[in-house]
Amino acid sequence: MIEHRHTSPRHTLRSERGAAMVEFALVLPLLVVLLLGVIDVSRGYNYWVDETHLANEAVRYAVVNANVNGDLADYIRDQADSAELRSGLSVCIAPAPGASSPPQVGDPIVATATYTYTFLPLIGDIVGATKQIRASAVMRLETPITTGVLTGGSCS
Repeated sequence: MIEHRHTSPRHTLRSERGAAMVEFALVLPLLVVLLLGVIDVSRGYNYWVDETHLANEAVRYAVVNANVNGDLADYIRDQADSAELRSGLSVCIAPAPGASSPPQVGDPIVATATYTYTFLPLIGDIVGATKQIRASAVMRLETPITTGVLTGGSCS
């Protein structure tokens, strides 16, 4: 024999069926934003690491007067890992403040790579969450400069 259960309205109001689904729906957006935030900060850190390597490479080419068949800053920019970084990267190669003009062997040369990073691009464009990521490297000039490796001015 099949037994029929009749539920009272009072029992129906106290039922917790679907509560987990509602709680999950409330927490899910926060978890997604947190996950995307962690990924985005990691991407920004990767850009900083890449800029550090690019600045080191730029100053090394400059101090040994390497010929890269063109503008050294453009060459360094093209070495970036991502198209986004390549398109927005600014590279400056110049004598350090206080160096002689023109720079002599032994003078410090500074290379700086700068990129303006937008955190969580969909949200960052709205709220303006940007950070300028900058990396620089300094080395002593090893050979007299004969090519146009310096970008001129100062890298401040």
